[in-house]
Amino acid sequence: MASSYTAPQILSSTPADIDEIFRLYRLAAAYQAATSRATVVWPDFKRELVAQELVEGRQWKLMVGDTIACVWAITFDDPQIWGARNADPAVYVHRIATNPDFRGQGFVATIVQWAKDYARQHQKKFVRLDTIGENHGLIAHYTACGFTYLGLSALTDTVGLPAHYHNATVSLFELPVEG
Repeated sequence: MASSYTAPQILSSTPADIDEIFRLYRLAAAYQAATSRATVVWPDFKRELVAQELVEGRQWKLMVGDTIACVWAITFDDPQIWGARNADPAVYVHRIATNPDFRGQGFVATIVQWAKDYARQHQKKFVRLDTIGENHGLIAHYTACGFTYLGLSALTDTVGLPAHYHNATVSLFELPVEG
């Protein structure tokens, strides 16, 4: 009997994906609001921000068949969050949003492996990410995916960052890229 399994595929997002990206952001924010009072809920992100990331090739999607299962953005520069550590060559991952139909399938680990490979290809030494506040569930999840939890950092210069970073403390995570 033939298997109907479709291996996930990671592709650059395109401008045609922008409505689905925002749908997944809204669903992620609703999930954040429903699951924990301590979690900061994502704001409505500016469409111009995502449109610019699409133009720059910094928005990604994990496809299962014809369906977007996850989206995320990357950057090589994140000084307002990482301060002096921003001088290190790194890929910074932001706004991982999973389609609710695909939660629990380990796709963050798939994204982490992709990010390590991507970092290597671009001569970066680290994959980094952050989350607002001290979300113990995400800390456990990201450390299980191989990240080192670096602790909390109070943000001081948040001009131009999305609203959830204003007056925020962030949990920082780092994963060295070997070889």
